Amino acid sequence: MEPTRDLVIDNADAASSERDTDAYAARKLGTLVEVSQALGGHASLAAGLTAVLLILARRCGAVRGSIALLDEETGELEIRAASGLSPEGQRTRYGIGEGITGEVAATGQPIVVPRVGSEHRFLHRAAGRHERRDGEFSFVCVPVLLHGRAVGTLSIELVYRAEREFEKLLEFLSVVASMVSQAVRIHQLLESERQRLVSENRQLRQELQQRHFTNLIGASGPMRQLYEEIERVAATSTTVLIRGESGTGKELIAQAIHYNSLRAEKPFIKVNCAALPESLAESELFGHERGAFTGALSRKKGRFELASGGTVFLDEIGELSLAIQVKLLRVLQEREFERVGGTEPVRVDVRVIAATNRNLERGLADGGFREDLYYRLNVFPIFIPPLRARRADVLPLADHFIEKYVTEHGKNIKRISTPAIDLLSRYHWPGNVRELENTIERAVLLADGEVIHGHHLPPTLQTAEATGTVVSTSLGAAVEMFERGLIEDALKTCRGNRSQAARLLSTTERVVSYKVKKYGIDPQRLRV
Repeated sequence: MEPTRDLVIDNADAASSERDTDAYAARKLGTLVEVSQALGGHASLAAGLTAVLLILARRCGAVRGSIALLDEETGELEIRAASGLSPEGQRTRYGIGEGITGEVAATGQPIVVPRVGSEHRFLHRAAGRHERRDGEFSFVCVPVLLHGRAVGTLSIELVYRAEREFEKLLEFLSVVASMVSQAVRIHQLLESERQRLVSENRQLRQELQQRHFTNLIGASGPMRQLYEEIERVAATSTTVLIRGESGTGKELIAQAIHYNSLRAEKPFIKVNCAALPESLAESELFGHERGAFTGALSRKKGRFELASGGTVFLDEIGELSLAIQVKLLRVLQEREFERVGGTEPVRVDVRVIAATNRNLERGLADGGFREDLYYRLNVFPIFIPPLRARRADVLPLADHFIEKYVTEHGKNIKRISTPAIDLLSRYHWPGNVRELENTIERAVLLADGEVIHGHHLPPTLQTAEATGTVVSTSLGAAVEMFERGLIEDALKTCRGNRSQAARLLSTTERVVSYKVKKYGIDPQRLRV
């Protein structure tokens, strides 16, 4: 391919006059600008380097070109970008000092081969002799230097012309090679930073997985204290009693304790004591022998036996009958029990984690819960704070559940509107995290766009009688509240820009400015 007239870098007549010299300098500068834009305008290094070679083909008449970079692991030069080469040629590698390309990398000095066919050092590896059979070619190779060391080469081939001036071409290509070297340096820095972040992220994920805190959301003061307590008790085999209201996540705490303990590889057996019929509770927990009762056709292991070496989680421990409490007390004291219908003791090594939302102390007073069992269970009590006591965790939890249910239901929700955030933050959450999760799932299903608005939330969050969080008001005040919410949400979407918010609301900037002043809205606060 012959170069276009507007950009020839090595025109023999370029220096014939001052006017031609100025034109050459302008053409050279224009080409370098294109090269700079190509290197900075692509996401990947390979794409940028390929674009540079295409510019050299169009501007300088390069028939073929390649940029080879040093592979630090193998010590070889690997072609990272090519123009005019076959797929086989693009896979070419050179050892340092091997052929013209390897020699340039070894010495850091450029080499010009005016006629490829007459140069014995030319290997014809990237482009074979048969690809050059239509004529003679010139080959120019310059080093890509970084901190004074060759980290690669830039080479082009041109149709042989006796009058070609290589000095100017070498000077030009050396400048291009220096620009390539800076792009390589930036790429190395970015890649190093990316690897660091990937490694750091992987390490953090492993730590979270090891600590099994992945499903525990929240960074409020009460939650940080809870994490510390979990870490302290997890490494032991101490019996734990988890206290907290319904819906606070007691099972998640039990799992975190088990999977951070030395028993993590052993079974974690969950038992909902409230769901066990009294007639079957003993058999379920401790197993039975064949023939122990009608229908007992074979021996069955109970939950404690199945959990041997691991952990038994007894949820709603306060619902167990007094008879079962006696047997459980023996397991905690002696680490043994008999199956229903059996006489031989079964010894087990299990850790017991119990949980309840009942007031066990009241059960002690009215005789519904054994005092000796209470003290056996209450070795290390953990109190889970209700959601209303850690309001700072409401939004992180909401975001977590949005991500969960967006994936589960195939929705495309990206955020929660400002009025909806206010409703979530003010509500007192009697059902705790479980109620919040149900609320978010409902909102995800109802939302028909990318934003969850206040009207997507349950009426209980919006009714004064049900929540005690929203004051009763007149129709006019309610309309103003709704209007203020719309304007705040639009300004937040537009990062505080009033004109953009006006277009979003299909009104004028003057109207938006009037409403902002009327309602005392601070657009600067909504820019983040």
